[in-house]
Amino acid sequence: MSDAAVIDPVELSQRLIRCPSVTPIDGGALDELQTVLQELGFTCHRLTFSEEGTPDVENLYARLGETAPNFCFAGHTDVVPVGDSGAWTIDPFAGEILDGDLYGRGSSDMKSAIASFVSAAQRFVEDQGGTPPGSISLLITGDEEGPAINGTVKVLQWMTENGESIDACVVGEPTNPDTLGGMAKIGRRGSFTGWLTVNGVQGHTAYPQLADNPLSRLVKMMAPLAEEQLDQGSPLFPPTTVAIASIDTGNGATNVIPAKATASFNIRFNDLQTAESIETWLRETFDAVGGDYELVTACSSNAFVTEPGPLTDDLIAAVDQVLGVTPELSTTGGTSDARFIRAYCPVVEFGGVGKTMHKINEHVRVEDVHRLADVYHVMLTRFFDRARD
Repeated sequence: MSDAAVIDPVELSQRLIRCPSVTPIDGGALDELQTVLQELGFTCHRLTFSEEGTPDVENLYARLGETAPNFCFAGHTDVVPVGDSGAWTIDPFAGEILDGDLYGRGSSDMKSAIASFVSAAQRFVEDQGGTPPGSISLLITGDEEGPAINGTVKVLQWMTENGESIDACVVGEPTNPDTLGGMAKIGRRGSFTGWLTVNGVQGHTAYPQLADNPLSRLVKMMAPLAEEQLDQGSPLFPPTTVAIASIDTGNGATNVIPAKATASFNIRFNDLQTAESIETWLRETFDAVGGDYELVTACSSNAFVTEPGPLTDDLIAAVDQVLGVTPELSTTGGTSDARFIRAYCPVVEFGGVGKTMHKINEHVRVEDVHRLADVYHVMLTRFFDRARD
């Protein structure tokens, strides 16, 4: 490792926040990160991926060391839009500190985690006399908050094609609901979305016998989704949940029976279900009502879990050593790019506090940024100590 300046994770977080990297715009965030990593001796690969119908996305894969094992940190520099900028107490891209809190879009989700890991990696390599006992890498995408088509999944494919492999990974998503150290994610529920269209015959509401009201059938079709519970959960997952997102006819008249009605819904499912089993249940439910309908479905990921083992042990021990608490190992919440990484190596998620992510006045405690770097430092130490045993 070169004689680079000591990295302050808060200062690096501020520099990354000041890059307005709203998906899919990079805003200079990867340039900022690459400069720091190259000064630390990392070999950096800037990877731009394209696919018809989606914007091009820049990504970064950086590695220090050439031997196994390879401990990878995965994250994203892209952020969601700021919303009403006038409602923010502080400019959302100023990266300012107020009363011990670091404000800015991406401060929680998840630029401070990236900065914390870079700081931890520098400290760990210095502990080793300048050469890591293996490799440390970062997989950073600009497409996590977007469609996730030209990001992590394609970086992983590129890595395979170029002989790059990883042995363990921590994703820096803001996993903690309230306080740092409260929760880590060892898996995620699957996400299944459906769009239902029920076709009928338009007519006058005074003469319903002359029409076929699609809303009557749609309501019956949707009732089990609102009322039934698919399962009671499993040892590592909560029960499957169904949320109806919209019901619409596009009908502005009160005396007209519409020709069709549509509904959309999302199902977050555990390891007792699959996309196939859910679709079978839906079609059986809708067929029981009958009539002319169309169902379009999409599944972004099946449920997955990293069974408790050496990697989760390292995380639990690191959190306990630094923070004096034991994190809950959870599979709750939405999804993340861990759903792609889990096919390549064991993966856990641990980052800052997510209470304000995606909100107006997103912020993190300055103290938490430093403590998160300490947790990552201990994780690296434990991981490579195990590899040497």
